[in-house]
Amino acid sequence: MSASFVVWGNAWLTGHAGLDDAVDEVEAAAGPQVLAGPGGDVPLRHALAELRVEGLTEFRLALPAPGDPLGLAGPPGFTSAAVDAGQAVLAVLPGIPGRCLGLVPAEDRRGSSYVGLRWTSYDASRTLPYTPSLPEAEHALTLAMRDTADVLAGLDAATVPPSELTKLRRDDKGLAPGYPARAHRVAALTARLSLVLKLASEDRGLTAAQVAARADALRHLDHAVRRARVAACNSILESVPDARS
Repeated sequence: MSASFVVWGNAWLTGHAGLDDAVDEVEAAAGPQVLAGPGGDVPLRHALAELRVEGLTEFRLALPAPGDPLGLAGPPGFTSAAVDAGQAVLAVLPGIPGRCLGLVPAEDRRGSSYVGLRWTSYDASRTLPYTPSLPEAEHALTLAMRDTADVLAGLDAATVPPSELTKLRRDDKGLAPGYPARAHRVAALTARLSLVLKLASEDRGLTAAQVAARADALRHLDHAVRRARVAACNSILESVPDARS
């Protein structure tokens, strides 16, 4: 949800997509969306246009986990909501004095058929948090994949059914226009690894020691996957070489 918002929002802000196309892509992935405001809910298309007038220049992705506030710099209220959701978007309005909004999504159900997303806005720190560059994150992900594979190899816990990978390839549309080829490659890899993490964590009749070893290995991989995903989604804002490091 937040990743799609960030990549299409940045494609719009950098001139690689129109606002209508960007919102259509975001809502195609998760249904109709609104931004909660003091005067009531505002449709996403109108909310983004208003933020642009106010000086919006970029979006950044946050994929935090308990004990690992990746992409966040506070304050506590926003951080807590983002960690609970497992994701958030930073909307940067640098101006004078400048501000940063933290947007946290939640399912929005109305009646028996309407299902969409409702984004709650928080004041976020104007100091942008450190996140790794795309080359750094890709290198760390490669190492984590190797280490995790070594642990899982003897546990029969890393097999992904071909049908699941086929479905993933069909459903994953990748990043938006304007992103470097390296970012597309890394994002596609993180999507596949997210599925591996989900399936490998299922109970397969392992011993207690094997379960503990598997859990530690998967935490290590999840840490790297989230950083690589954030780096890929933020990379349109940086000058990133496409060559492999």
